[in-house]
Amino acid sequence: MKINQGQVPWTDEESPKKKFGILRKALTLAVGGKKDIGVFGGGHPFDVELTKLPPGKANWPLHEHTAQWEAFIVVSGRGILRTKEAQQEIVPGDFIVNPPGEAHQIINSGQEDLVYYVIADNPPSDIIYYPDSKKWAMKPPRKVYELREVDYYKDEE
Repeated sequence: MKINQGQVPWTDEESPKKKFGILRKALTLAVGGKKDIGVFGGGHPFDVELTKLPPGKANWPLHEHTAQWEAFIVVSGRGILRTKEAQQEIVPGDFIVNPPGEAHQIINSGQEDLVYYVIADNPPSDIIYYPDSKKWAMKPPRKVYELREVDYYKDEE
């Protein structure tokens, strides 16, 4: 399984109001992987993408995974790694690891594209929490929910 990343097309993803927007080269998919499906479903044990984040954009809302690990390698540009606790500048050569339970977001604070690799493992399932909006997402089935707390025994007796 081999491909040159120059042969992989960029795909564009942007939020409706354009606050979030990235271009991605899904390298793992280009060599036969399946999106968000690990070896348990016939995919690869990890996903690798080359990502381009335009100036002023954020990659995704601040979020934390319950099962998935993500690593980032900054290739070019400048940005901010935002967590719940702090914001740190990121520059070319930086290697960042986000374990499950650690909220993260990348924002391009520079004047040129922020280019970085994403390497993520493929757990059988993952639940993602969005601290700013208090939403939850599940994959599979890649759906987003708003939840509310209830008593443990509600509607059980």
